Amino acid sequence: MIDIRKFDTLGHANHGWLDARHHFSFANYYDEDRMGWGALRVWNDDAIAAQAGFPPHPHRDMEIITYVRTGAITHRDSMGNSGRTEAGDVQVMSAGTGVTHSEFNLEDEETTLFQIWIMPDRAGGNPGWGARQFPKADRSGRFVTLASGIEGDDVLPIRADARVAAATVNAGESVSYDLGDGRHAYLVAAKGRIRVNGLNADPRDGIAIRDVGTIIVEALEDAELVLVDSL
Repeated sequence: MIDIRKFDTLGHANHGWLDARHHFSFANYYDEDRMGWGALRVWNDDAIAAQAGFPPHPHRDMEIITYVRTGAITHRDSMGNSGRTEAGDVQVMSAGTGVTHSEFNLEDEETTLFQIWIMPDRAGGNPGWGARQFPKADRSGRFVTLASGIEGDDVLPIRADARVAAATVNAGESVSYDLGDGRHAYLVAAKGRIRVNGLNADPRDGIAIRDVGTIIVEALEDAELVLVDSL
């Protein structure tokens, strides 16, 4: 099963400083058919104006992965962590028993990012935060895992049987991803038109996949891919 969810059908909220598209029900956007995909609960496609951002607010019992597409985001939290994550890089926050954080675009240009929420396997646990650089050259022509709770993946940890992976693919080339039995994949091209197992998709469309052994992604244009694999 492959369900392509066109970008213009996603939930939309424009707050001036924040222009957000919601792949799944979030805030004032509700669609009973889009409540999540496997353990994936939220995928927001955010554009944050220069010198603007999210003031301190709380979270608990959620794994929150931020993939920066352009610009940079600066994080501060109640654990004393702070950091700036640039385009192509990733930060992960495990909310656990509870954490308060802020996210600001302190740059002089707009920042765009994907914010991905994955439900943890178990509630509770101490909150945590981490960030890591992932040079795009290292994932050229192949999927590279960015964050994972799957044993053997030595990357940014999350507390879920899930994996976040990314790839860059030149036009005319393809990459593949093997999806295990009973698992769900959700794929978005941050840029570039693609073809997934024979079906065409545009940039920032959501592609929900299950009951497919191997996902083959052909790049019709130079493409940047982000994928979540979860139960």
